Amino acid sequence: MNALVKGGRTNTLGFVLRLIGGIPFLFIGYRLYGVEEMGRFASAVVVIELFALICALGEKRGLAQRLTQAANEDGPKRTNLIYDAMFASLVMSAIIVTLLAIFPYPIFPNGTSGRWDMLIIGAIPAFALTEILLAAQAYRFDIATTVRARAVVEPWMRSIAVVAFFFIPALRDGGVALAYLAAVYAALLTAAWSFLRTYGPPKGWRPRPQYLVRLVGQAFPLAGADVIERGTRLMDVFLLGLFTSPTAVGIYYFAKEIASLPQKLKTSFEPVLSPVITKNLKTGNYAAIASQVQQVGFWIIALQLGIALALAIPGEAVMGLGGPAIVGGTAALALLLIAEAVASMAVVSEGVLVYIAKKRNLGISITVIVLQAVLTVSFILLARHWGMDEGYLAGGAAMALLLALGFSSLIKALLLKSLLQAPVGNLRWALVWATGAAVLMGQAAILLPEWAELVFGIPAIIAVYGWIIWTRGFGPEDRLLFRKSNKLDEQSG
Repeated sequence: MNALVKGGRTNTLGFVLRLIGGIPFLFIGYRLYGVEEMGRFASAVVVIELFALICALGEKRGLAQRLTQAANEDGPKRTNLIYDAMFASLVMSAIIVTLLAIFPYPIFPNGTSGRWDMLIIGAIPAFALTEILLAAQAYRFDIATTVRARAVVEPWMRSIAVVAFFFIPALRDGGVALAYLAAVYAALLTAAWSFLRTYGPPKGWRPRPQYLVRLVGQAFPLAGADVIERGTRLMDVFLLGLFTSPTAVGIYYFAKEIASLPQKLKTSFEPVLSPVITKNLKTGNYAAIASQVQQVGFWIIALQLGIALALAIPGEAVMGLGGPAIVGGTAALALLLIAEAVASMAVVSEGVLVYIAKKRNLGISITVIVLQAVLTVSFILLARHWGMDEGYLAGGAAMALLLALGFSSLIKALLLKSLLQAPVGNLRWALVWATGAAVLMGQAAILLPEWAELVFGIPAIIAVYGWIIWTRGFGPEDRLLFRKSNKLDEQSG
């Protein structure tokens, strides 16, 4: 629990930093490059990140398990396990990058914006290696490196580079893609610096073809879970790119990126949760795992719901940051924010299920993503049949995601409860009271001018919500998340 508290506190700070660094990229990108170009970029990024997760071989979770199983090995041998994963990832990346260079249609279904856009496929190996390096650091409970790489370096590099490339005439037509590429490699270098200081270079390492083939084979259930979990967040953008215009994708992508801010808060708990879970699994301490799932699940939904309310209630003002052309996506923004809060239980449950019920978890995940695909296409076709505009097309995709993630959370929580023989729910009555107070404050906030909604309304909603959660919802263990001392025995004593 001490490790969870420390990691959770660090990740909460990281979320704030990522919020500050990520918003400028959206604001600047949409204002300088326009909705259509950002829509084409969005269609490309979703495919790039899915393939990168395949190349990461599920090591975000699998590496912690392998290192735990090799706890009795000496240091260099355990370190070489990480280099095995990195080498296998590079081989897989080389194959996929080559195939995408030959068959680029899945990346750019609506065409490219310029001759530089194809370089974005070079982000695949860097993204995959960064996932592995950060997982290795998380095993040592080093979450600060994840915060530096993902919450500081990556978003700020992307925001700065997108402006720099706009003012270089020869690179302007690929500025958004090149900014993304620069940010991914900057994050890789940040992670690699910490990794080398922690683990050092390989000692006596050499490629072992048979072992690497076995490693890739064993990784597919974990990689599949990662890809499908992430795919539920990306498939909607991909399907919009196939069935609608770049403008609709651009509107939806802006809403999706805003909504993904609380989602990044949720997933940032995963690296520290994995090693804690694997160590309790090794000793068969299921009661402790259930307690940790409940604790982390409540932290996540409490933080997420507050952020979701603060962004959804003044939604028109938030969407207006990207320009008048995308304000029609306000409903999509609200639905996406609700979906991310609903999904918190599924993500925390999956953090355990990938170890104790891999096949059943994968089966549920496949069912969920198929359900989402069917609902997304159905809602898009219905909206087109009724002659609705791009904002409604985006809203249909958001509603499909909300329904699919709600189904996933329910089923996975019930399965985990059955396997652990202990409650794992993350809901408390304080969430209801805090939500009601935030909605009332929000109704007053939306009466203000748009700039005042953003400057004063959002902080006021968060303040009211946070005060009720702190006083009515948080117990002594919860409050450790925001205190320097994280020793439970001191608090209980």
